[in-house]
Amino acid sequence: MNNNDGKQQINIELGEKEAEGTYSNLAIITHSPAEFIIDFTRVVPGVPKAKVQSRIITTPQHAKMLLKALQDNIEKFESRFGEIKIDGHANPQFGFSNSDKDEKIN
Repeated sequence: MNNNDGKQQINIELGEKEAEGTYSNLAIITHSPAEFIIDFTRVVPGVPKAKVQSRIITTPQHAKMLLKALQDNIEKFESRFGEIKIDGHANPQFGFSNSDKDEKIN
């Protein structure tokens, strides 16, 4: 009897370039009725310009699944290593943020 509870296994290949990863300290998130767009950037103090390092476009359903997965992993991290503190952040423009609600979305 197959004991995988109906779950399908997916083999995920991680290329050498992707395995290196990309550092990001700012994410700009926008959305339309059909998709969420997350632009990951790297802001360097003293440099007035930042370049998008990676853009992820996903469905609202997958965005919500990502949110739940992040929440779960943050809870696991904090139970092991302690609370992640974000209050008193030196510069509120750095870090991850949502776009303005009045921003025009194409």
